[in-house]
Amino acid sequence: MEDWLLITLTVSLLTLVYLLFNTTTTNKKRKLPPGPPTLLENLTWIRTSMFDLAPALRQLQSIYGPIFTISIGFRPLIFITDRDLAHKILIRNGAAFANRPPSLEPNPAIISSPYGPRWRLLRRNLAFEVLQPSRLRSHSNSRKWVLRYLADDLRNQANARGGLCVPVESFRHAMFRLLVLICFGGNVGESVIRDIEEIEGELILHIAKLNVFRSMPGLMKLIFRKRWQKFMQIRRRQEEIYSPLIRARKQSTNNDAAFNYVDSLLQLKLTPEEGGRGLTEREMVHLCSELLFAGTDSTSTALQWIMANVVKYPHVQKKILEEVIRVGGDETEEVKEEDIQRMPYVKAVVLEGLRRHPPAHFLVPHTVSEEVSVDGYIIPKNATFYVTLAEIGWDEKVWKEPMEFRPERFLVNGDEGAEATATAVDITGSREIKMMPFGVGRRICPGMGLALLHLEYFVANLVRDFEWKAVEDEEIDLSEKVEMTVVMKNPLRAKIVPRARVVAQ
Repeated sequence: MEDWLLITLTVSLLTLVYLLFNTTTTNKKRKLPPGPPTLLENLTWIRTSMFDLAPALRQLQSIYGPIFTISIGFRPLIFITDRDLAHKILIRNGAAFANRPPSLEPNPAIISSPYGPRWRLLRRNLAFEVLQPSRLRSHSNSRKWVLRYLADDLRNQANARGGLCVPVESFRHAMFRLLVLICFGGNVGESVIRDIEEIEGELILHIAKLNVFRSMPGLMKLIFRKRWQKFMQIRRRQEEIYSPLIRARKQSTNNDAAFNYVDSLLQLKLTPEEGGRGLTEREMVHLCSELLFAGTDSTSTALQWIMANVVKYPHVQKKILEEVIRVGGDETEEVKEEDIQRMPYVKAVVLEGLRRHPPAHFLVPHTVSEEVSVDGYIIPKNATFYVTLAEIGWDEKVWKEPMEFRPERFLVNGDEGAEATATAVDITGSREIKMMPFGVGRRICPGMGLALLHLEYFVANLVRDFEWKAVEDEEIDLSEKVEMTVVMKNPLRAKIVPRARVVAQ
C-alpha cells in the first residue's frame, strides 16, 4: 500500500509537469496518438493496469483505436494493437524503432542494449557463434541427457503419487539445466547448478519489483533506494558464483568439449569505439545471466501450455504419437533431432501453442531514435512503445476461431500427413505479421531457432515416453496469470503412464 501511494504521488507530479510543459510549448504542435486526456484518467489506468493489464488495454483500444498514448512522466508510452501498424513500425521503419529504454545498469546485455555497434556485435556473437545450427547440433548429447533427467523426474513423481504429476517445476529445472550446459559446458556440479538457479530466481524477482519506473532508471533508484541496494547485493553474489566457472573455462585445455557461450565471450573483442578490448568478467556474467533467463522461463512456460493442450485434446496427442512412430519407429529410445525435421504435425502443435498461449503478451519495449510520422500521428523521439503480440496472434481477421487450439492451421491443406507450412505463416514477420512470439524486425529474438528446437524435441519425446491423461473429474484450466511470463493460473496436473516399446507388426 505504501508503494502504491509513493508511485501515485511521483507519477502525479511527473505527469502534471509533462502535461503543463506540453500545453505551454505550442510553438511546434505535435499530434500524438490519442489517449486519456487528464491526469486522473492516466493515474486510474496506471493503477488498474498494475493488477490486470489486458482488460485495461482492451478498454482503451475500444475507445481510442489501435494506437494510443498513455502520458507518464516525460516519456509518452505508445501502445500498438494492430498487426499492419506493427509491420509498418517494426519492419518498414525498423531502424527508427529499434532502440530500447534506458537500462538499469551500465554496459547492459543484448536485450536491453541501445541499438548500435555494441548491440550488433553481441547479438551477432550469440546468433552465429552459439545458436547457429551446427553449434546447436554439438549440444545434442546435452539435450538427450536432460531429456532422460526430465523423464526420470516425471516418472518418480508419478510413482510417488499414484500416476499424478505436476510438471511445471520439472519443465523449468530441465530447461534451466540445458541452458547451463550450453552456457558453461558440461563440467558444472549439481550444487553449483542449484546455486545458479537460486540466484537467478532472486534476481528475476527483484527486477520485477523495479520495473515500475524502468523507463526512468535514475528516478527508480532514488524512489526504491533499498530495493536497488538489495538488487546490487544479488548481482555481487551472482558474480561470485559465475566468475569461477568463467575462469575455469578460460584455463581449460579440453579441446573436445562442445563450444559454449562462455567460449565465445572469452574470444570476443568489442568495437573500436570501446578500444577493441575484451569483455570484463562482470559483462560476461550479465550476458550469461541473460541467456539463462531468456532461454529458461519462456521455453518452460510454452512447454507447459503446449502439454496442457495435449492433455486437454487427446486427438492431438494421438496424432503426435502416430507421427513419431511413423517417422522414428516403435522401438526407438529417443526421438532424434534429425527426425523432428520430418514431423510437420509436431511443428504445427508447437506453433499453435505459441500463437494461442504466447509466454509474453507484449514485446520488450522499444524507443524511437528519431521523430517519425505513423498514420498521421507524430511519434516523438525517445517515446517508448509497446506492441501487444498476444492480441495480434488472436486477430479474428486472420485466424478463424482464434481462441481454439487447432494445430492444423499450420499444415498445408490442414492434413497432418502434409508438409509443414513454411510460407503461409511467416513468424519472422518480414512479409506480414500474423503472429510474432519471438518479435520481428531488427530486434527479433536471436534464440528463436533454439526455442523451437527445444519445444519440438521435448514435446515429441514426452508424448513418445508417456501417455498423458487428464486427472479424473478435473478439467484442464487454461486461465492465465501474469508473472515474469504469462503462466497457467492453475499449473497443469496430469496422469502419466509410461509407454511400452512395442514392435510394429
